[in-house]
Amino acid sequence: MTGPDPRVRDLALALPSAELPAYIYDLTALAAHAAAVRAALPPQVDLYYAAKANPEPRILAALAPHTDGFEVSSGGELAHVVAAVPEHPLAFGGPGKTPAEIAAALERGVGRFHVESVHELRTLAHLAAHRGGGQDRPARVLLRFNLTVPRGLLAAGALAMGGRPSPFGLDPREADTAMRMLTDGSCPQLEFTGVHAHLASGLGAPELAAVAEAVTDWAAALAHRHGVTLHEVNVGGGMHVDYADPAARFDWAGYGAVLARVARARPGLRLRVEPGRALTAYCGWYATDVLDVKRSHGEEFAVVRGGTHHLRTPAARGHDQPCTVLPVAGWPHPWLRPAGGPGPVTLAGQLCTPKDVLARAVPAAGLRAGDRVVFAMAGAYAWNISHHDFLMHPHPSVHMVGGPGRPEPHAAPATGGA
Repeated sequence: MTGPDPRVRDLALALPSAELPAYIYDLTALAAHAAAVRAALPPQVDLYYAAKANPEPRILAALAPHTDGFEVSSGGELAHVVAAVPEHPLAFGGPGKTPAEIAAALERGVGRFHVESVHELRTLAHLAAHRGGGQDRPARVLLRFNLTVPRGLLAAGALAMGGRPSPFGLDPREADTAMRMLTDGSCPQLEFTGVHAHLASGLGAPELAAVAEAVTDWAAALAHRHGVTLHEVNVGGGMHVDYADPAARFDWAGYGAVLARVARARPGLRLRVEPGRALTAYCGWYATDVLDVKRSHGEEFAVVRGGTHHLRTPAARGHDQPCTVLPVAGWPHPWLRPAGGPGPVTLAGQLCTPKDVLARAVPAAGLRAGDRVVFAMAGAYAWNISHHDFLMHPHPSVHMVGGPGRPEPHAAPATGGA
């Protein structure tokens, strides 16, 4: 089991039951991790944070000094990030952008558009040509392509985003059509800037570096074929995060060394990476308490307050969320306190579904009702992807430790309304 920082542990034990479950974010650890990632990347590489991973405003603010910008994937994320970290550079990606969202992004001066289809390119061209406000600068376009993942790089557990039928990006066979639209003078309000290709998630540093190199070679050949300068290549995120071994971190130094070599081979080219989970997963904790302990057909279960309607990650990914049990001595009730043992226990939530399981076979002999449990690696794709209002249980409270000043806890996540 993975133990929390003493500040997180102490807060998890001190919170009254009425404030549980609770998300606790360690802003000091987040800033230190982001700074280390930035230092591992060469100066030719821009570090953008994919806000979808965790758009909590104080998370964004803590990341802002260590990142070059944020990637947003909807009009809602766009407005939210602009409000949380005004003036920070943005890139607008994601499939299915509506005309209203594109217009809003143009009005806000978004720096990059990741275009996913020829239709979207036409829509962007029309709206850019008719935008108001006296903005004459062409909208900068990175064409996102659904390229084939280099053979042998998809290890078990990796999620392929390219190389197969998918709603993401342009088919490579449409590359010349899209490039002609950007280079033949028919869309002067658009500027070809580069190529975007996020092909897989869950890759280690050697595999992801090989993908980045292959994508850059493909993009350079496309630009050369059309006689234009390739300014940027966005190789996305997808860095592996190991929930079974939280101490095993992505090799940012090794990855950065390969990206530096790729960039040196093409002077003037900027590369961009857009991690989400790999930046924030480690800074978040989900703290709760045990409501009941019981046996069923020879196995032991502990029912905790909350569940996968707050922390959907283990159900979505099919893993056991790493956790630590914090024993609590007191028992405030007059009835007998349920207790387990001697073997491992499955930690389940309050939902009326057998899929509401946070962790299996947890070695927590002697676990009792009233004890606290703190789930690690809850800083990404956790609260913000969960089905908050199923059974209408209360939302978790949110608390920050570390960071500048002494922030006060606040009650529902500002980014996670129902």
